[in-house]
Amino acid sequence: MIGLDTNVLARYYVASPDEGTQQQSALARELIESGKRFFVCKSVVLELEWVLRGYYKSPVADVLTVLRHLLSMPNIEIEDSIAMVAATDALADGFDFADALHHASCRLCRQMLTFDDKKFARRAALKGWKPSVLVVR
Repeated sequence: MIGLDTNVLARYYVASPDEGTQQQSALARELIESGKRFFVCKSVVLELEWVLRGYYKSPVADVLTVLRHLLSMPNIEIEDSIAMVAATDALADGFDFADALHHASCRLCRQMLTFDDKKFARRAALKGWKPSVLVVR
């Protein structure tokens, strides 16, 4: 199995007018669509979401399309795909992807603590998410 970095996935999903980037995009498509087995760790998916949303200013709907496509590819194994699906669903529901991924990764914990994220804790409680998110004061 071969691990993929964020920049390979970004080149696969984002079109660019730059000639050098187009060459990398073609190579990324060739690699990913070759049928070879690939591995993508959670931190790469987290960074990809940030790059799409923050750097490329992609709307949430486009980010969701990318994440759902990535999660559905049969030759790509995603680290902790259960947490990734939960975080992607939460993004579709208006949550911050990083917060949702952190929470989903703590799913076997008794509780999740935060100092400042009252909005996240409140919304998670309204959704009945387990573990509960406690704001520490």
